Amino acid sequence: MDSSVREQKIAAAFVELADTLVDDFDVIDFLQRLAARCVELLDVSAAGLMLATPHGELQTAASSDERAWLLDLLEIQHQEGPCLECYRSRSTVLPVSLEAAETLTRWPVFAPRAREYGFRATYAIPLRLRETVIGALNLFTDTARLDLPPGEVQLAQALADAATIGILQQRTVRQSELVAGQLQSALTSRVRLEQAKGMLAERWTVSVDEAFEALRRYARREQRRLSEVALEVVVGKLDSDEVRDDRTGRA
Repeated sequence: MDSSVREQKIAAAFVELADTLVDDFDVIDFLQRLAARCVELLDVSAAGLMLATPHGELQTAASSDERAWLLDLLEIQHQEGPCLECYRSRSTVLPVSLEAAETLTRWPVFAPRAREYGFRATYAIPLRLRETVIGALNLFTDTARLDLPPGEVQLAQALADAATIGILQQRTVRQSELVAGQLQSALTSRVRLEQAKGMLAERWTVSVDEAFEALRRYARREQRRLSEVALEVVVGKLDSDEVRDDRTGRA
């Protein structure tokens, strides 16, 4: 990517991430955009985000594709992986070779599964504002290269910081119980979204990623929250034919 074009895209991404003080702010869509921007701007193949519950337990919140989503779930299930280490240490987990992690039994379950999905290295960035850590950003590469381009980790941390500030300052929410409630609401919405994606993917015989994109396009077209659309699909209030368009691979 041309350097001037990349700089413009980086500037646009930060403007987008800063635009959170609006009435219809949607945390899940906000984090999905962050995951997509990471893949677009960083030298990575996929990105996933985890948020902490009020009890300090990590849950998956967003991902750039299904592989990253499944690996984040695997981390939680087996309590190992870069995001867990990043959140617990409250600091960056620098690029790690997945082959080495498997050989050294650092992540005996996570590393081989990540390699099966085509990834060769990974690193993680904390979602942090001063002493407050609300989650972690997981980044995957399909090469074993550990020497990242200059400024890569710094840019990843800046994107994570912008997202953290956006979440914590949205509607000037500073009281810890309100922040915890917002994060819990986001995680609940994510569960509904996953249910809706699965239902539509099975109904239309398409991939989960295609079903998600159809949901997202419908929500934007109708100017509605993604979480609300997903809930209506799950409870049967919204006809799936209304969501489907010609880009889902079906008539």
